[in-house]
Amino acid sequence: MKTLKEVACGKTVTVKKITGEGPVKRRIMDMGITKGVEVFVRKVAPLGDPVEVTVRGYELSLRKADAEMIQVE
Repeated sequence: MKTLKEVACGKTVTVKKITGEGPVKRRIMDMGITKGVEVFVRKVAPLGDPVEVTVRGYELSLRKADAEMIQVE
């Protein structure tokens, strides 16, 4: 399985699992990224950090470290 960090711009993926522990995992889930939701990767900054995605109808910027915790298919 690959992570959200590895997805190319313009692709839509489905979240399969969120790894991580405690408050970090809770914060990701509070932003609307939960199992089964579709995520569209809009932009990736030149150095890879941050990753801009569209989830549940709004834009969200994620750090590279947070994007690595989201496994997608």
